[in-house]
Amino acid sequence: MYFCEKNEVTRYFLKLAYDGTNYSGWQIQPKVTTVQGTLENALKILVKDFRALIGCGRTDTGVHAFEYFAHFDTEFPLWPEFLYKINAILPKDIAVYECREVDGRLHARFSADYREYKYFMHFRKIPFKNAYSVYHVKELNLNLMNAASTYLIGEKDFSSFSKSNTQVKTNICNVKRAFWEPIDDGLVLTIGANRFLRNMVRAIVGTLLPIGEGLEPPEKILEVLDKKERSSAGKSAHPQGLFLNHINYPD
Repeated sequence: MYFCEKNEVTRYFLKLAYDGTNYSGWQIQPKVTTVQGTLENALKILVKDFRALIGCGRTDTGVHAFEYFAHFDTEFPLWPEFLYKINAILPKDIAVYECREVDGRLHARFSADYREYKYFMHFRKIPFKNAYSVYHVKELNLNLMNAASTYLIGEKDFSSFSKSNTQVKTNICNVKRAFWEPIDDGLVLTIGANRFLRNMVRAIVGTLLPIGEGLEPPEKILEVLDKKERSSAGKSAHPQGLFLNHINYPD
């Protein structure tokens, strides 16, 4: 057992990354394997009074994370070997990079003021990319994709890009950046905002695809935003191309 003498409650932040291929998203759900559930099972072995792990947000089934933060509280100081031991327990597709003691008022979800995602697409059939990028047979026009993406920037109502019946107080999000860049054999979208709605990025990508193919004008995004109905947007893009890329906290 890896416990020290009981002390005052301390909050620890974990910085981690995961390959979401084998998981039904981050959040614990009955009868399926999730990242949160897998990580909590490991923490129960190492943290004597472990109760719950709070993540910085939820990711859908098959979505990955380059950077993810979660916190937990304990009255037992962690041993120096904690980082080594938890990574030894966890499967190879989840890695904890840092464990840091923080102010007890810092919250993994509610204290974050910026979140950033990346979405990868490739246009040449490459079997080795399929777990982390989405194959699109027809190449997309970079200029059209970026022209449409500029209409996403700003504080707007993103109801059209949200999964139905979600329990949130508001669908207003402030998108700080949204742009596509060329990469080997494809494109990558970078989109950052103060918050995201469920399924929002995948719905945005699915709406942008006909624009990139020249089937719809870039201004189609304005029309979709204005309607505030999920049915007005495109189908959700496949999950394997989506990565949570960066979370920012004040200071």
